[in-house]
Amino acid sequence: MEELILKSIDEIKPFLQRDGGDIEFVELTPENIVKVRLKGACNGCPGAQLTLQSVVERIVKEAVPEVAGIEAV
Repeated sequence: MEELILKSIDEIKPFLQRDGGDIEFVELTPENIVKVRLKGACNGCPGAQLTLQSVVERIVKEAVPEVAGIEAV
């Protein structure tokens, strides 16, 4: 499951990097929450939470339906 999560996050990276940001997988919790770290321009960006929920969570859940949610750390 973690491998599929990593692949889906890798698909998202180029879009974030294009705007000076990045995303890093941190962990998958026992509750199937994916924890990520937003880096670069994404860290502290006012739109980061929207991006996390509307883009990252949707793409990861499409790849791995068992994922319960995404959280930034």
